[in-house]
Amino acid sequence: MADFDLGDGLRKVFLAGVGALATTVEKGQEIVDDLVKKGELTVEQGKALNTELKRKAEEVKEQSVKKDEPATEDKAE
Repeated sequence: MADFDLGDGLRKVFLAGVGALATTVEKGQEIVDDLVKKGELTVEQGKALNTELKRKAEEVKEQSVKKDEPATEDKAE
């Protein structure tokens, strides 16, 4: 552990989380689209679910950014 930079480590974990979140949102949209195609959901219900997924994903992303800000500010000092 010669040159371990905690800020860089946190940044990588944060970016991995954002990537996982993006993948989850995409997969959720695919599932909703499949249900619409099969007729288990109406198009309107599918659109509403997609909108809700995107809104929740954005909230989680914003919360993650807010949690990461103090760590990056400490590093800059």
